[in-house]
Amino acid sequence: MLQDVMDDLDEKYESTLKGLAKELQKIRTGRANVTMLDGVMVEYYGTPTPLQQVATVRVADPRLITVQPWEGKLIPLIEKAIGSSDLGLNPSNDGQIVRVPIPPLSGERRQDLVKVAKRAGEDHKIVLRNHRRDANDMLKELEKSSEITEDDMHKGFEKINALTETYTKKIDSMLEKKEEEILEV
Repeated sequence: MLQDVMDDLDEKYESTLKGLAKELQKIRTGRANVTMLDGVMVEYYGTPTPLQQVATVRVADPRLITVQPWEGKLIPLIEKAIGSSDLGLNPSNDGQIVRVPIPPLSGERRQDLVKVAKRAGEDHKIVLRNHRRDANDMLKELEKSSEITEDDMHKGFEKINALTETYTKKIDSMLEKKEEEILEV
């Protein structure tokens, strides 16, 4: 029983780490990266559709992303969607392709992005703590229903805290790496 709780918790923690990694990928670092446009939705026949499902997105050079729509009539819609996103990008088109230049980041903007990354990290640490609380509650319920002993419950608490600490350190490590990436000129 105790191992089932630990396995379930480990799975949830891994999922949380993957979510943070995805969120951190979307944060600009001054270099072009196709994942920056992952959250952009384009109105396609009246339905919000992810950009990658209506166009080919490529990195042309370190400071330029190109978006080749599958239908020519989507060009103004794609341009509008990218421009209205909170990425601070100004796309342009030549009638065939949408070009998204990635402007260099100012020092102030870099600091703002570091704050955004740290906020995302804190949010994911809160998720870890919530999962820990749920796992501890499960152990208490198992002990209450006599499926595990009180000693097993306390050993479980220790294991859960150790696992939580390990994943918290992984989040801190991911944030440090992203901060270095953002501050790199």
